[in-house]
Amino acid sequence: MLRIIIILLFFNFYVPANSSPKDKVISQMKLTNNLSFNFIQKIDDKNEDGKCIIEYPKKIFCEYNNPSKKILVSNGKSLVIKTSNKGSYYRYPLRKTPLKFLLDKEYLISKIEELEPRDIDNKYLNFRIFDNNNEINIFFDKKDLNLIGWQTEDIYQNLSITFISSVKKNQEIDSKIFKLPENN
Repeated sequence: MLRIIIILLFFNFYVPANSSPKDKVISQMKLTNNLSFNFIQKIDDKNEDGKCIIEYPKKIFCEYNNPSKKILVSNGKSLVIKTSNKGSYYRYPLRKTPLKFLLDKEYLISKIEELEPRDIDNKYLNFRIFDNNNEINIFFDKKDLNLIGWQTEDIYQNLSITFISSVKKNQEIDSKIFKLPENN
């Protein structure tokens, strides 16, 4: 019985060698349950960096390397941005942020299936998604087809570009990190 399950799983995720880069990106995304990575985020002329963990669907935890030790966390429904030096935080409905799209793997896969990638400098593949007045650009490395970043407008309508590196997939994660603070 175990042998049959392994064979079925193999054929379910198997992507032939001659498949398109888009098919390979989709296949990799289907196999990804979570991502851990370093990031650099550029909003207008301001750069911030830190570390993030994404767990599908719709959960994220980011720690920023800045004096206020900003933390961004989503439990799948709400998004909280907290600074440790003031102890205050801001809570937003996740559905009102571009992260609602980026943290939804099934949504991304369905959109990528409809699109053809743009080749950028023969180094990157870009998928441009339009949805409800939101434009999301998702970038993958052309060699290994790993996610390398995205571009959106943030909740204040500023252009936000996020570059990611040192990506690790399907790591052991403590789900407590996605717990939000109690309401004030």
